[in-house]
Amino acid sequence: MICALVALCALLLPTMPASRADTPLDLDAAGRITDTVGALGKRRTQVEAALDRLHTDHHIQLYVTYVHDFSGRAAPAWADATADRNGFGPHDILLAIATHGGQYAVSADKESGFRKDQLARVATAAIVPALKEHDWAGAAIGAADGYRAVLRGEPVHAPVIKPGTSDPGGDGLLPGHRAVWVPIAGGALVLLTGLALRSRRARAARRRPGTPRGRPAVATSTEPGLARLAQPLTPLPDLDAEASANLVDTDDAVRTSAEELRFATAQLGTAATRPFAEAVAYARGELADAFRLRQRLDDAPYEEERTRRHALDEICSRCTSANRRLDAESEAFDRLRDLKANAAGILDRAEATARALNPRVAAAEAALAALARCRASSALSPVAGHAGEARDRLSFADTALAEARTALLVADPDHAAVSVRAAEAALSQAATLTAAVLRHTHALTAATSRLNTVLAEASGRPEAAPAVKAARRAMANGPYDPREVLRLLDEAVTGEARAARTVMAARAEVSAARDYISTHRGAVGCRARTRLTEAERHIGLCGDDDVAAAVAEATRAMALAQQARALAEDDVLTYGAYDDAGTPPPARALGGALLGGIILAGLLPATFGGGATRGRLTG
Repeated sequence: MICALVALCALLLPTMPASRADTPLDLDAAGRITDTVGALGKRRTQVEAALDRLHTDHHIQLYVTYVHDFSGRAAPAWADATADRNGFGPHDILLAIATHGGQYAVSADKESGFRKDQLARVATAAIVPALKEHDWAGAAIGAADGYRAVLRGEPVHAPVIKPGTSDPGGDGLLPGHRAVWVPIAGGALVLLTGLALRSRRARAARRRPGTPRGRPAVATSTEPGLARLAQPLTPLPDLDAEASANLVDTDDAVRTSAEELRFATAQLGTAATRPFAEAVAYARGELADAFRLRQRLDDAPYEEERTRRHALDEICSRCTSANRRLDAESEAFDRLRDLKANAAGILDRAEATARALNPRVAAAEAALAALARCRASSALSPVAGHAGEARDRLSFADTALAEARTALLVADPDHAAVSVRAAEAALSQAATLTAAVLRHTHALTAATSRLNTVLAEASGRPEAAPAVKAARRAMANGPYDPREVLRLLDEAVTGEARAARTVMAARAEVSAARDYISTHRGAVGCRARTRLTEAERHIGLCGDDDVAAAVAEATRAMALAQQARALAEDDVLTYGAYDDAGTPPPARALGGALLGGIILAGLLPATFGGGATRGRLTG
């Protein structure tokens, strides 16, 4: 131990300059800043504040390291090696700065959601200008604020430049002033003396009876690269709730973005909107992976804490990645659609859509009324309220369109943009609800027509006699659900015909659950959305090659879709009714818009973008 003390002192006392190179290193365990050359001085707290702002707003961890040089390596290779050594994930970014020569590099995972041009924009506008003036703190502040600006869809600005000292720390290991290295050397001596005494006590303890041989009494090392992760853990119930909330918010963002993307594509064409379609596809993929993890946790509720914590962290990470990608495209999306400048043309199309939708809603209402007289209530229950809700969404859209028209007349493009976007979303949901009714009533009519054929087929099979008898009894006892009667007969029938009907029924169930959750997403929670995503995954696995496998996947998808629908209906019931008989029509329309997630809590329409930008449209 004495030799160790002497060796440390020899290293700490800078008796003569010596050149050195910094190999990829373990980052400081105490925070996100590793400053081996004393570059920041008194401005460390300013850098920490900028890093905190980025993490608070977008859950991005920016780490900054200052070294003398990059060991002769290319700057990007050094930064990537250091990021790998420290176990960086997709939401961790490293800004590495070598003060001797003012070199720098940024290491960001390819799954980070940042495009190369966005990283380059921040570097050119915010990092390089500070480094040219040896403003080491300003480079980090500029990077953090620049990434925030990119994710918000705002221009990137250079930080306030405060010229500093070139090559801080010179060629030595530490800043070369006695006021710095003498206290460090003294503190190190005290620390190592304490370690020597503790080591001596540990050896004595091992010699005492009852202490297992070969096992140290205290841990004396930390696995390289993981020290920075040593921080208080969020209680597991809180982390679970955070993951569920992230899933709901991200699902809302993806659904809204996909919806407005459809309007933009109709307005401007597929080629113009391709980058935004790619962003939505990326976000959907991340979200699907996150929901899959949530389903696994729900299927194994007693999994050990470490496994659950890892899965919940990954869910939050995936959701952050999805939101960040959408947020990064929101500024460009706004420029493309330009709702304010193009409000008049968009308004004309929306009014035409509303006019065409009115008779379809009336047809849906008539179809429900006709079937109600001859079919069991259970046959119509999945869509029983859809026509009324479609009428409410249409009423909301009509009001918004009228407000947009008035705003244009008084030259108020801001309010026109808000109103026309709200109308678009309401019309989309009215169309979804109406289509669900017409599709469901058509399926009931088709099932009735097919029933006699299937009944005749089954009657010729002795083994199907009990099912045929049960089917005839159900049909004779008043209004019935033809789909339920067909299911009774299918249990007695085997082969490809049954498989095809099973898959078709499962697809209908999944589609119905999807429509319901999408048009009631202002109230629907995480569990229903998780089951729906899993149902969609299973229905996607139904192939034509293996009949038995297709039936199994379809059966599983149907069960999950039914669970999703039931959970969603419970959430809506808990949310509270807005369509009581005594509710005035304007209140019903507004309640429907809130229930559908068309407008957010501030009564502004949701738009293309992630959690940080989807509520940006203001009047």
